Amino acid sequence: MTSTTSSDTRRPRLSPHYWRLWRANAISSTGDGAFVAALPLLAVTISRDPRLVAVVTAAGFFPWMVLSLPAGALVDRYDRATLMWRAQAVQAAVVAVVAVAVIFRIANIAVLGLAGLLLGSAEVVFSNAAQAVLPDLVPPELLARANGSQQVSLTVGETFLGPPAGSLLFAVAAALPFGLDALSFAGSAAQLARLPRGSRAAGREAGQPKVAIRARIAEGLRWLYRHRLLRVVAVLLGVFNFGNQMGQAVLVLLATQTLHVGTRGYGLLLAVTAVGSVAAGLVSPAVTRWLGLLPSLIIAGAADATVLTGLGLAPDPAVAALMLAGQGFAVTMWNVVTVSLRQQVVPAHLLGRVNSVYRMLGWGLMPLGALAGGFVAHAAGLRAPYVVAGLLCGLCLLAAVPLLLSARPGD
Repeated sequence: MTSTTSSDTRRPRLSPHYWRLWRANAISSTGDGAFVAALPLLAVTISRDPRLVAVVTAAGFFPWMVLSLPAGALVDRYDRATLMWRAQAVQAAVVAVVAVAVIFRIANIAVLGLAGLLLGSAEVVFSNAAQAVLPDLVPPELLARANGSQQVSLTVGETFLGPPAGSLLFAVAAALPFGLDALSFAGSAAQLARLPRGSRAAGREAGQPKVAIRARIAEGLRWLYRHRLLRVVAVLLGVFNFGNQMGQAVLVLLATQTLHVGTRGYGLLLAVTAVGSVAAGLVSPAVTRWLGLLPSLIIAGAADATVLTGLGLAPDPAVAALMLAGQGFAVTMWNVVTVSLRQQVVPAHLLGRVNSVYRMLGWGLMPLGALAGGFVAHAAGLRAPYVVAGLLCGLCLLAAVPLLLSARPGD
């Protein structure tokens, strides 16, 4: 372990290597936040058809359906820190190309969709490696605190600092937020390149031969299938991500056409999500210690289902902002609980593969949810995806509660 404890205090400290990882996430997430605000704004300048706008969102999540399993095997075979910085370098290059396309006015829905596919593919590798590398840098008793800090840095950048900056820069020149994102990816890659190499992330124990990727994938599948608690949580995550993306795919249209906020107002509306996210990142470790992992998970799910429905019924931007803050709290609390749970119960040498299977189930439905949101909005109005999603998530959570309460972390 690279983490150290102070000789003059009983409270263990997070290591310098962890804080390097934290800085890398903070840098790239700020650029991502600008990108997340600017991309749909760019899409609606090309088309106001909710189906086409949803395609851009869906493209970024499609790789989770097809690449998550092989990415998990790679994460357990090769050095995780190296995979992370190389993935960020690829993302920097892709976003730089998007910025050039915007400058020369050749960006269209097809270009944005292709960029989303490439960015999502690199993100699959980066995200799996980032979650799997954390236990190498942090002792088990600090995982909840480390994950909470990571969530704070991610959500501050992605939903508090980045979106207002992205919308403001977009109003000045459409290419600027994409240039900012490219620079943030490059800065993150530079930080990650300095992480230590060759720890447990090498992917195989000493003296053991390398195993074919197909066999390694099968091992991760079998492990998750036999673990009842994580299996139920993964399926439930898939439903919730499907519902959240139904709304997220058309949020820019709901904000600008139904709630009548402008370009800058849309960025500020996204930023409100960070208020709840940061609060959850700060209080989730204490809440989970007090209530336990599973009760905290159920509360987070119930809150998410409620605010999704509330977003669909919001009469004005102020109520919508309140609902988005609640959504940020619920999603971040869910993430802190579930990531900490996986890091505690999954064996270190299987963590990359099990994470990849888990996230394939949990994230693989996101592009389908985005497409469903676009078609529901086209057929029944921009508010309808939120109401449908909230009811779907609420009913599935009710069905899953007995299964969650009857399971144990070791099951």
